[in-house]
Amino acid sequence: MQVHPSREAVRQAFESVRANPGFAESCRLVEAGGLPVEMLQAMSLRPELLAAFGAFSASVYPGGVVERSVKEAIILEISRRNRCQFCTQSHVEIARALGLSEDPLAWIDDLERLSAREALAVEYARCAWSDSNAIPQGLRSRLAAAFTEPELVEVTAMIGLITMLNLFNNCLEVR
Repeated sequence: MQVHPSREAVRQAFESVRANPGFAESCRLVEAGGLPVEMLQAMSLRPELLAAFGAFSASVYPGGVVERSVKEAIILEISRRNRCQFCTQSHVEIARALGLSEDPLAWIDDLERLSAREALAVEYARCAWSDSNAIPQGLRSRLAAAFTEPELVEVTAMIGLITMLNLFNNCLEVR
């Protein structure tokens, strides 16, 4: 079920988030008469949701305390598992642009090619995705040794955020 906000609805929604630096590029695009990516267009139908998404996202992505490569590995793994075409494709392009890998999906498949923290985050994301109530104690111990508590909170929030966005995009057929 796709949604189709009017250009006026998108313009008004982006007027309300103009002060958020995370939306600077999309705001410029809208001001020039263009449209942001479909996901943000859909959120424009609920400007409060768009603003909340921007605020929450800014705290974990791309900023925050955990390195970007760890976050991109999480996003790619969870998005692929949730079969989110929009997030998978856009983050394949982002990972390439960041120089993480020419083949980002193969990169996250081969845990030996990842840094220790990237591999651990992917392993954690896989466990959380399959059963968040059954994270093995051994994995919890390795996470505690590799990440500070604030970093672990951020990694967990990243897993939750991308899962929510994947479901949002899949349900609304954002491609």
